[in-house]
Amino acid sequence: MFVSRRWLVFSAVAVGTFCSVIDHGSVSVALPSIANYFATDLPTTQWVVIVFSLTIVILLLPMGRLGDIWGLAKIYYLGCTILLLATIGASASPSMGILLLSRIFQGLGAAMTQGLGMALVISTFPGNQRGRAIGLIMTTVGLGAIAGPAFGGLLVDLYGWRAVFLGNIPLLSLSLALAVTVRRMKDEQTLERAYAIEPFDWMGAGTSGCAILGVMLVATNPRIVFAHFVLPILTFSGIAILVIAFILREIRSVSPIVDLNLFKVPRFSWGVTGAFLMFFGSSGVLFLTPFYLQEILGYSPKVSGLAVIPGAFSMAVCGALSGRLSDYFGWGRFTILGLMISATGLLVLSFLSLNSSLMHVIAGLLLHSTGMGIFYSPNSSAILSSTPENQRGLASSMVNLVRNSGSIVSVALVTSVVTVTMGSLGFDPSLDAVISADTAGTAAAFVIGLQWAYRCLGCLILLALVSTLFQMKSQIR
Repeated sequence: MFVSRRWLVFSAVAVGTFCSVIDHGSVSVALPSIANYFATDLPTTQWVVIVFSLTIVILLLPMGRLGDIWGLAKIYYLGCTILLLATIGASASPSMGILLLSRIFQGLGAAMTQGLGMALVISTFPGNQRGRAIGLIMTTVGLGAIAGPAFGGLLVDLYGWRAVFLGNIPLLSLSLALAVTVRRMKDEQTLERAYAIEPFDWMGAGTSGCAILGVMLVATNPRIVFAHFVLPILTFSGIAILVIAFILREIRSVSPIVDLNLFKVPRFSWGVTGAFLMFFGSSGVLFLTPFYLQEILGYSPKVSGLAVIPGAFSMAVCGALSGRLSDYFGWGRFTILGLMISATGLLVLSFLSLNSSLMHVIAGLLLHSTGMGIFYSPNSSAILSSTPENQRGLASSMVNLVRNSGSIVSVALVTSVVTVTMGSLGFDPSLDAVISADTAGTAAAFVIGLQWAYRCLGCLILLALVSTLFQMKSQIR
């Protein structure tokens, strides 16, 4: 395969990934403006972000399987098309309902591009260059995380919330043009191998989607679920029935959504477990820390955003570096190193107080984000390289599923830990109480909860370390 072709495929995936990441950050910044424009409250407006994330999580596995059946490049191209059209629709939405519908279609397109992008890269680059390619994708993720809030804030201030979607259209158009070029390449033996057409498991897709939706709704709305003693019983029973039905369906299906035999491969199963625990133990940091900076230390949103930039930049640089080095020295030592650095960052953050310095916060975030960057590329390369070539779409979707779902439940975990701690100390168990508090006691209770939340996240990172050690042990065998 020509070198130019490899990097053309990489460019298509990198631009699409950048668009997805920058969308999340920029739309989050635009939520207050959207709420004012449509005269809705902020909890309702937050569904603009939530419905997008839920759609991605629910559809990642089915889209990955479709890519394995119908061709990775074909589904990726279709995803780029849907994402572009849905973004145009979101920018012209006349009502909140149309905007939410557009976000659902954006989620559908993003599930296709996120789920299959990494599989395209893995299928295109030789084994000794995969870590480097995934590392460079990690760089685009870090750059998107830096640019998203700044890009969104600037556009909203100058032109209003619609500009957040309009501003993404040129990049999405470039991504689509690259995807079209990739699909039209004459030599499709690597990107779209001529597998026998297999039936799509619609029942498996439905049961998996419903089960994932149930888990995510419970994770993000624990107070509603546990409001009455009957609700948890009904909810968890329903989820358990769906999970059992999905497993039985996949065992019997001739063309399952998820080939459960993949989990018999230790390098895959331990790698996926470690990745989930890493994101479960990480994403809550970027939710709690800006809140702490603004409501406890009194910094402006601008300063809070700037405090995240050094960590995001380090994640981008270290992701590319660790990916390239893992091609030469193996993935194991870098995943371990990344987890240890990330855990150290959480330890630093767990000592935050009512009057900590800004440098204390930045140092903790820098260590934590650096560890994430070092871990992600080698871990993803190890997982994807352990799967058969005709299942890399599924494997890529699985990697993105654990990232997205881990991020969602991480935010739910830290919120629960903080609010439960505040309640146990005799204060209103709500983050809203911190915003409206006029006493030092509420702030102190929040900080104690913050410390315990970071300790819980640190324990999850240590569990990820144990999982990675088992993954390495299986490779030695």
